[in-house]
Amino acid sequence: MHAIGIDIGGTKIAGALVSELGEIIVEDRLPTPTAGSEQIVDAVVAMIQRLSDGHEVKAAGVAAPGFIDAAQSIVYYTPNIPWRSEPLRQLLSDRLDLHITIDNDANAAGWAEFRFGAGRLYSDMTMLTIGTGVGGAIVSQDRLFRGGFGAGAELGHMRVVPDGLPCGCGARGCIEQYGSGRALLRMANEIADVGGIGLGLAAVREERGTLAGPDVAQLIVAGDPGALKALRELGTWLGQACASLSAVLDPQVFVFGGGVAVAGDLLLDPIREAYLTHLPARGFHPEPTFVIAELVNDAGVVGAADLARLHAEDR
Repeated sequence: MHAIGIDIGGTKIAGALVSELGEIIVEDRLPTPTAGSEQIVDAVVAMIQRLSDGHEVKAAGVAAPGFIDAAQSIVYYTPNIPWRSEPLRQLLSDRLDLHITIDNDANAAGWAEFRFGAGRLYSDMTMLTIGTGVGGAIVSQDRLFRGGFGAGAELGHMRVVPDGLPCGCGARGCIEQYGSGRALLRMANEIADVGGIGLGLAAVREERGTLAGPDVAQLIVAGDPGALKALRELGTWLGQACASLSAVLDPQVFVFGGGVAVAGDLLLDPIREAYLTHLPARGFHPEPTFVIAELVNDAGVVGAADLARLHAEDR
């Protein structure tokens, strides 16, 4: 049975018709409407109708950032979209003759990696998405973990530094402030300020007026020592966080997605090193595998579609 996956972001809405094997058959995308909630719902309905045309579809899954209730129905809170306790599933079900499910976007991406990507050979997987912030997804014993209220697996807001840097969530010292793309830029600027190995970063910043993510990425690929130091610092924080997560979740594999993860082993090497340094009972605790996500930009729509299909089959 084919299913449709929709991934709603702050700047774009992506959608796809997906097979049972996780293959994308038809895809669509458009800018996220800025006029308000009603226009976003209209856009999602129209996209699902376009993707359904001429195909047998029984279910559609919608992934959105923020907190989703345990019943996969209500969006409690979305940071870049004006949804507060939005009954999104009902709004869509009233206009579509399909089984509808709603899920967190990181959960959807993590499920796609577990089912069809880098986590497919394991029963227990923890995924961290390293983008502007840090997202997370947990699969335990082949089941996606959502928590008692549906708002679990917000791994980016695990505190790693008591009274550390302020986070957008209202707390201080969250791993998002030390292990995200935004954190990498801050670290790169700090290294550029010092000089020495930061001269390459400083030169690019002076030429462009600022350092942007693509600038740091290009310098990393070029082997710039300052950019590599920033990436290593980022990986060290992530490895420390993974050691704490292992003590609680005991995953067989850590999967890293998001824009920063394209650095591959340059990111994974310091993560592994810091993980082993901070791992409780090192030498007696089995060590997980560390890998880069495989599905990249397709993970959200593939995971949302597969979760919707499985949910419909279980009814």
